[in-house]
Amino acid sequence: MAGPGIGKSSLTEGIAERFGGDLNVLQLHGSSALAAVPFGVLTPYTGELTAEESVSPVAVLRSMWSYFEKLKTGNGAPVLLLVDDAHYLDEASAGVVADLISAGWATVVAAARPRPGLPQPLDQLWYDGLAERVDLRPLNREQIEEVLDHVLDGTVPDATVDAVWSASGGNPRILDALLHDAAEAGILAKRNGIWVLLGPLPTDGVRLTAVVTKDHLRRRPEEQEALKFIALGGPVGRKVIEDICGAPVVRSLLDQQMVVENSGVPAELTVWNGLFAEAIRNTISVSRSLQLLEKIREHKDPATLRGEGRLRSVEWALECGLRVPDAEMLDAAREALTRFRNHSARAIAAKVQDPEFLPLARAIQARALYNEASYPEAAALLDSCWQQLAGHPEGPSVLLLRAAAHQATGRPLAVLAEEMGEQHPDPAEAAAGWREELLQLLQLGADLDAEALRGRVADLRNRSSTEVEAPVARVVGEAVLAHALAAAGKAAEGLEAALFAASDLRPLEGRLFFFSEYVLGRLVADYLAMGEWESAERELESYAAGHAHSAATFNGSLQVLRGYSMLRQGRMERAYQLLLPAVEALRLNDPLQLFRFGSALGFYVAARLGDTAQGKRLEQDYKDAVAGAPAHDFVARAYVAAASEYLSRDGKGLAALHTLMTTNEASTRAGTLLELLGLGWDLGDPSVIPMVQTAAQGVEGRWAAAMLKLATDWQAADGDALMDTAAALEESGFVNLAREAYARASTVLEQSGERRRSRQAVAQREKCDHELGERFREGRFIAATPAVQLTRREQDIVELAVQGLTDREIAQRLMVSVRTVEGHLYRTYVKLGVRSRDELDAALPK
Repeated sequence: MAGPGIGKSSLTEGIAERFGGDLNVLQLHGSSALAAVPFGVLTPYTGELTAEESVSPVAVLRSMWSYFEKLKTGNGAPVLLLVDDAHYLDEASAGVVADLISAGWATVVAAARPRPGLPQPLDQLWYDGLAERVDLRPLNREQIEEVLDHVLDGTVPDATVDAVWSASGGNPRILDALLHDAAEAGILAKRNGIWVLLGPLPTDGVRLTAVVTKDHLRRRPEEQEALKFIALGGPVGRKVIEDICGAPVVRSLLDQQMVVENSGVPAELTVWNGLFAEAIRNTISVSRSLQLLEKIREHKDPATLRGEGRLRSVEWALECGLRVPDAEMLDAAREALTRFRNHSARAIAAKVQDPEFLPLARAIQARALYNEASYPEAAALLDSCWQQLAGHPEGPSVLLLRAAAHQATGRPLAVLAEEMGEQHPDPAEAAAGWREELLQLLQLGADLDAEALRGRVADLRNRSSTEVEAPVARVVGEAVLAHALAAAGKAAEGLEAALFAASDLRPLEGRLFFFSEYVLGRLVADYLAMGEWESAERELESYAAGHAHSAATFNGSLQVLRGYSMLRQGRMERAYQLLLPAVEALRLNDPLQLFRFGSALGFYVAARLGDTAQGKRLEQDYKDAVAGAPAHDFVARAYVAAASEYLSRDGKGLAALHTLMTTNEASTRAGTLLELLGLGWDLGDPSVIPMVQTAAQGVEGRWAAAMLKLATDWQAADGDALMDTAAALEESGFVNLAREAYARASTVLEQSGERRRSRQAVAQREKCDHELGERFREGRFIAATPAVQLTRREQDIVELAVQGLTDREIAQRLMVSVRTVEGHLYRTYVKLGVRSRDELDAALPK
């Protein structure tokens, strides 16, 4: 049992192929055309019967038995009867098949849809225990991921899996068509070993069109007509379609799971899959579409339309070349924008002609372009309309969007602010005050000037919320203050500001600026600064669950934040798996301007894991990138310096990191300084440990407290205290810091002659390595302690190499790059003193 396209027919064909040489395989195909003809599908086996006998169940059953016996006489093999589309069997034919099963004359596999289900005689067999029911369900996300990993050579990031799963609905037939069409159109493309989507999945491809056409032609004409109405107008009221096509047709389509009904009032119908609906629309000519539109308008009350139904109504009218009032088009364009249907939003807004609505229509087009990463075009449109919207409720949002668009093209915020002041030198102008205030907040946020922002935000909190710009200024002010406070080491206070900003978001829903994402980044940054890893992940998951439409635009930014979280936790393997696809996503679409920051983090993680090729590529990405979010730039430089040291080990990267530690940006921002000191400590520089003790005392949060405790005990060199601290850190979720404490403890205990306890510390350290997923340990402190000869990842790779797998096969099996496999094998050769994989087996410790 399965819905359309899930794989019933493919399964029966596979069974026929698999058992064709061992059994006498016969096939029946149910048909809607024969559903009302008694014994119609059994005609191939009853050809010798007279007209009178052909309608007798006993005669038909005897004829089937004779046919089977002749087959068995030939090779003696049992009969396997495969019945596809068994839900179309007439009752008489179903009764004969049931009798064949009951008598043991044949084994039967029947494939059918759960609605309307099997005819009663076959259904009764299951109730009687004579048949087994197997329900085939749509592929879940994990299965889709498995399929993509199997058919695509390379890394398939979560964003690509999610997009394909959502678009296909887990339907294997749709999935196959989508993958072929997307690859053929160049939309599914491999970039630096990672499969990304360069645009929306196509709905007019050859494969998907063929699937839709085939499905359409097999339906009754009245069902085809109803599907066209629903595809063109959906969501559309159920009563409207019933009035036009009849209630039985609607029930039939619901039974076949071709349409779904929502639970609202009034009930509305949509085609089961959005891409399938769009593909149906693509097969309908404009003239036919216009006829259907005129017909449905006779039964539909425009006043009842809402949300997507209202948007689709406007789109349909425009597709047919009809005139739509500018006010309706503006509303529809905004609705399309909230659903991130960017092409539709642009197309509709571009048709607005009324001078009163034109500035807002241009701003809507600009936001759609911004969503599509067309930043120069978005900036140009905003330049043409932002002044006219100064007194509009969207004025502050448009100003922020314009600033973001220009920054995305590489123009510094200060230059943009200066130009705006020159264009509007009159301080008495109504919008001059809030415009200047917003730009100053942005600039103070870029400078991470916590003290100046404190005063500004305190004033905003006391301001009346009735002013148009007040909610916008408050949210922006709280958000940039939150980031600045995290950098200053006041992450707990910053978290309070970020939560204030989040609480003010509701009035700004649907605005043209991306307030939710703007606040989310700052909120996550505060949680990470405090060491609250789970809280940061919870916020990211909550956003993703509630903003599925925005995934194509903001997913890369979210994955950078996730990768940053994994990096801060010391989970380099996971950070690597997140950051590499994130950088490729941001290369296509970077709304929060995190590409440069993400490239720096990716460079750092690749360098730490020994992936030199990826590291150098990401380093070049960092150098070539347009200046990103200013607030992240300083920290990005620190990660690049540390990454360079991991690659070269010549002291230059470490020296550059020390230079950054002495700058004003670091000395005045205790939180940032502590992060830089942590990078130096990971590089094996003991000189930073006293500095960590000093800096951590002025930083809020669990992470700073953990760093302070580790540094203090490290300096004291007390093996017992270090073991206790390591256990406490591990329990608190700071596994990477616990690993360092165990490493230090093992060295101290070894030096004091307590070799048994030193080995215990080593075992605990290796347990931390295993939990973190580390491939190998780079720090000088760890390398100096007693350890096993090969790490877990090296053992995995060597084991596969000894089995005879090639580097590429190993890379695919372990989901790493070929370069990474080569690097691990090279390091293993050095450790074991061999020169090739042929010598590995003999050299491995037994």
